[in-house]
Amino acid sequence: MNDFEHRVGVTEVNLVIRKLQLKGLTEFNLAKIISEIDQTVGIESVTLDIKDGLLHIAYDVTHINLDAIKLVVVKHGAAFSEGWWNHFKEGYYNFVDQNMKDNIKHKPSCCSRPPPGSTKHK
Repeated sequence: MNDFEHRVGVTEVNLVIRKLQLKGLTEFNLAKIISEIDQTVGIESVTLDIKDGLLHIAYDVTHINLDAIKLVVVKHGAAFSEGWWNHFKEGYYNFVDQNMKDNIKHKPSCCSRPPPGSTKHK
């Protein structure tokens, strides 16, 4: 797949897929949550299963993060589940997203020289 097969603002290398449990979903807020998240730049796809309360989302980490998605969910009267597994996944997803952002900014150094900022030991 190349970048032309994705929505605007989404690149293949920065695309992540996340699944999280939500609580407080109704038919009314489900449509609003999906609509608002789907209109955000960097979102590849979003689906919400009201029966299981499961949010499936694919997004580009350079444009949006899980905290912004959480704000939209809370704004419409739902919330991320507070179970330990969901909490663990949320923390892991935030860590990976931040790591991907940091790696994009990283400038590689030549293998025969020490990295910038390191001190040379004699």
